Amino acid sequence: MQTMRAICAPTYRPDKNLRNWSQNCRQNSALGASPVTLSMASYGGDEGNNKAFKTSSSSSLKIQRGDITKWSFNGTSDAIVNAANEQMLGGMGVDGAIHRAAGPELRAACYTVPEVSRGIRCPKGEARITPAFQLAVSNVIHTVGPIYNVDNHPEVILRNAYRNCLKLAKENNIEYIAFPAISCGVYGYPYDEAAAIAMSTVMESAGDFKEVHFVLFEDHVFNAWLDNAWLEKAKPRKD
Repeated sequence: MQTMRAICAPTYRPDKNLRNWSQNCRQNSALGASPVTLSMASYGGDEGNNKAFKTSSSSSLKIQRGDITKWSFNGTSDAIVNAANEQMLGGMGVDGAIHRAAGPELRAACYTVPEVSRGIRCPKGEARITPAFQLAVSNVIHTVGPIYNVDNHPEVILRNAYRNCLKLAKENNIEYIAFPAISCGVYGYPYDEAAAIAMSTVMESAGDFKEVHFVLFEDHVFNAWLDNAWLEKAKPRKD
């Protein structure tokens, strides 16, 4: 385990370039402000692509570069989140990758999820849970994010997608959960905006899970999430 101390001036505010702000935050150890101590751990491979942030005495937020279909913790109380479509029958990007890795049983299970309206099993912002079948985790939680330039108030839908995944996970005794970057593929959500929503929403549930992971396939998405994790940790917290 490696510990890094990040010190930011209390009056410092992020400019539009979040990456530059977070890099400055990490470098300004001579400013003399109150420190935010972040625990960092390696998950195999390059430590630069795996970061851990302590969110409570019993919980951690972990951001890593990788393939979410290969992520697991113990196979009994862990789940990955699928950025699905409303039909829940597989699609492009992470949705297709998860269906391929889980095998045809996952599509068959999704088909049995009751439709709430014609062809729609999981409306945008909601979540559903199924077994994971050939994946190493115990469950898959399916959620549908907003299409950024189509849906009204996409930020509300995206926040609800994260909240409902966490709610459903807690109801099903999931202790370890891994998210992709919901809506950041073909749905076109800007990475920095999506990362800010994801990070702040997950922090609302700090303490409810032993570990919350973001497993991100592309470098620029990983960087956006890491930058926003530093910003979130730098915010003052109520006792």
